Amino acid sequence: MSDTEPTSAPQEETPSVSRRGLLGLFGAGAAGAAVGFAGGAAAVGAAMSSASASVSGAGSAASSYAFYGMHQAGITTPAQDRLHFAAFDVDASLDREGLIELLTDWTNAAARLSQGLDVEEGGAVGGSDYAPPADTGEAQGLPAAGLTLTFGFGPGIFEDASGADRFGLASRRPPELAPLPRFQGDALEPARTGGDLCIQACADDPQVAVHAIRNLSRIAFGRATLRWSQLGFGRTSSTSTAQATPRNLFGFKDGTANVKAEEADVVDEQVWVAESDGPAWMAGGSYLVARRIRMIIENWDRVQLGEQEMLVGRSKGEGAPLSGGTEFTEPDFEAEGATGAPLIDTNAHVRLAHSSNNNGARMLRRGYNFVDGNDELGRLDAGLFFLSFQRSPQQFIDIQTSLATDGLNEYLKHVGSAIFAVPGGVSEGEFVGQKLFA
Repeated sequence: MSDTEPTSAPQEETPSVSRRGLLGLFGAGAAGAAVGFAGGAAAVGAAMSSASASVSGAGSAASSYAFYGMHQAGITTPAQDRLHFAAFDVDASLDREGLIELLTDWTNAAARLSQGLDVEEGGAVGGSDYAPPADTGEAQGLPAAGLTLTFGFGPGIFEDASGADRFGLASRRPPELAPLPRFQGDALEPARTGGDLCIQACADDPQVAVHAIRNLSRIAFGRATLRWSQLGFGRTSSTSTAQATPRNLFGFKDGTANVKAEEADVVDEQVWVAESDGPAWMAGGSYLVARRIRMIIENWDRVQLGEQEMLVGRSKGEGAPLSGGTEFTEPDFEAEGATGAPLIDTNAHVRLAHSSNNNGARMLRRGYNFVDGNDELGRLDAGLFFLSFQRSPQQFIDIQTSLATDGLNEYLKHVGSAIFAVPGGVSEGEFVGQKLFA
C-alpha cells in the first residue's frame, strides 16, 4: 500500500515490546510487575481494525496511515499540520543485539501508535497498581490524527566519533551518508546538531505527535538518549496536489514547486533510492536532511513590501513569480522589465533554488514553522524547521550551495543541522532497518 493513502484495512497482531524495552517503560525495579501487561495480545489485531475503521479523508483528524508498506510513511504522505522531531544518541553500552532490540521495540510500538492505539496492550490504565502504566496516557480518547512515524540512521550508527565500528555496520554505510559541509549562514549549535537515530512524528493533532515521541523515548531508556528535539506547527510545504500551498513566518507561500506525491516519475527520480544506487538495504528509502533555520523576524518585519518580493522572487499575496502569471506559472528568468533588468532578481531565492539552476535537482520538502519563545534580547526564537527527502544528499548540497548569494540570507541563521539515511518500508514481522543487519 502507498504511504500516501489512509488505511482502513485491519492490521495484523503486533508483537509486544521486548523485556529490555519493558525495563525502559516501567523502570528496572518494577520489571517483575510487567507480567500484567503481557496478556491480551490476541486482541491487538481487532483493536487495530477498530481504530482503522474510523478513517476518513487524508488530513482529517480521524485518519490513519498504514505503518507497514514499501516505503516508510511520513515522506510522500500528505503533510500533516504538526510535527515533533527527535534525534537520539545511542548509549555507550549498547551493542549490536541491543540496537536490534531497540529498533524492534520501536517498530512494534510505532505500528500501534499510528493506528491510534496505546503503545502497549493495557495502555495507560491496565497492569499493576505498583508499576508505571505502559502508556503515558495523554492521548487517551484522541484519534490517530493521521500520525506517521519515520525512522532514520545517522552517520554515528556506522562509525562513532572515535572511529569505532561498534555495531559491525561500517562496511554497509552509504558513501553519501556523511556530515554536511559548512554552508553560507551556518552558525550551528552542537546541542541542535547531529544524532545517531531520528524519529519524525507528524500528525494533525500536536498532542498525538508529542505522545508518540514521549513514549518512544521512554522505550529507549537505557539504550538511547534524546539529543535534541523540535516541535513544529503550520506545515511550510505541500506534498500532495490536493493541498493548498501554506505560508512561512515571512508571510510568503512556501513550497509552490515542491515535489508532490502524485508525480510518481519525479518521486522515483528525485526521492527514492533505487536498487542500482546501492547499498541494497537502502532501496526504497531516502536521505533526510534536517535544518533548524532561525528567522530574524524583527528585521524582516521592517523591510518594504517591494524589497521582500524582490528577495523572494514572488508576489506576497498570490505567490506568483515576478515574471508574471499565477502561483503555479513557471518562472521566466529571462523576462526583463522596462529598464532591461531581470523581473526576477539574479539573487532572488526562487531563481537560485530552481531546478534549472541546479542541474535538475529537486527535493521533497516537509518543513514546519516553529516559535520557541524568545531570546535574551526579547526577539522571537522563531523560524523554519526545514526537512527534505532526496535520493542523494548531493541534491540538497547543490541547492544549498547555490543559495550562497541568496538575498534572504541577511534574515536567516542556520543553527541546527543533521543528516540521516531513511531505510525503505517495513513488512509485517520485520523491524525498521532490518535489511541493514542482514
